[in-house]
Amino acid sequence: MVSEFHLQIPENSNDAGVRLDRYLSQELPDLSRSRIQQLIEEGNVQLNGKVCTSKKISVKVSDRITLEIPEAQPLELQAEDIPLDILYEDDQLIILNKPAGLVVHPAPGHPDGTLVNALLAHCPNLPGIGGIQRPGIVHRLDKDTTGAIAIAKTELAHHHLQAQLKAKTARREYLGVVYGAPKTENGTIDLPIGRHPQDRKKMAIIPVEQGGRLAVTHWRILERLGNYTLIHFQLETGRTHQIRVHSAKIGHPIVGDPIYGSGRSVGVNLPGQALHAWRLKLQHPISGEMIEVTATPPSQFTKLLDILKKRSDRPNSFTN
Repeated sequence: MVSEFHLQIPENSNDAGVRLDRYLSQELPDLSRSRIQQLIEEGNVQLNGKVCTSKKISVKVSDRITLEIPEAQPLELQAEDIPLDILYEDDQLIILNKPAGLVVHPAPGHPDGTLVNALLAHCPNLPGIGGIQRPGIVHRLDKDTTGAIAIAKTELAHHHLQAQLKAKTARREYLGVVYGAPKTENGTIDLPIGRHPQDRKKMAIIPVEQGGRLAVTHWRILERLGNYTLIHFQLETGRTHQIRVHSAKIGHPIVGDPIYGSGRSVGVNLPGQALHAWRLKLQHPISGEMIEVTATPPSQFTKLLDILKKRSDRPNSFTN
C-alpha cells in the first residue's frame, strides 16, 4: 500500500529558500535524507501538482508538496541459468552482449528472469558488489535495447568503472535506426532530461531549474536509407532513455520505440526500439589497459537494415 504525505509551506514559514530534500527531512524525521533523495529522484515527489526530481530546488511560501512512499517489495535474488553472450571476462569485470527483452536488474514487475539473476549463476561471488538488488551493475540498458554492458565483479572494479562513467572517460557508442533524414551529417544534442511531469514511466526534456539533468548526445550519419537513417550515437552522459528522448526531440525518433516513437510499422517484427549498444571502451581497473569490445547487432536489427536498403536500392554495406 502506497503511503502519502501532503505538506504546504505556510506564509509565515522560515523555510522559504530551503532545499526540497532538506525541508522534507525536517518535516518527516522518520525518513533519512538519503531515502528522501532517492524518492525524489525516482519521481515520487510532486511540487505544486507536478513531478519534481530535483533535490536541490528551493521551496517557496505556499508550495504544495506531495510525497509518495511505494510499498516495499523485498526482492530475493535467485541465481538462474540464463545463457549469456560474453564479450570479455576476467576476475575483475565481465562485458556482455545483452539481448532484447532482458531486464538488467530486478524491480517491481520484474522480480526474476533478469540479467542479474543470470549473472548470479555465472558469478557466485557477485552478491554485495555495488548493492543488494543490483550487484555489479555499473550502467544500464533499457529492456529492449541490445548490446554491450559492463558488470563489475569486485568492489574495486565497481568504484573504478563508475568513476570512469562519471568522468566521461569510458566511451559508449550506439547504432540506431531513426525515422526521417536529418539535414546535416552530424551534430550534438545538448538538452537536459528529467522525469516526465505527468507520466512517471517516461522521461522528457526538462529545464535544469525544474529538475532536469544535463544530457549530451553526439551523433553522425552512417547511411541514409530513403526516409530512414542509420545513425552512430556517442553518449557523453548516461541519462535514462537519453538517446530515445533526444532523437524524438529533434524529430527523428528511433524506429520501433513504443514510448517515444511514431508507432508506424516498418515491416519487421522488432522486439522494441532499433537501438544497439555497439561498442564499449573502458580502462581496466587493475592493469590500466584500455579494453574495447564490439557487440554484434541482433538478427532483427540487421534484417531491418537489409529491408530498408532494398527499399532504397542500396546494397547492404554495414559491417560490425
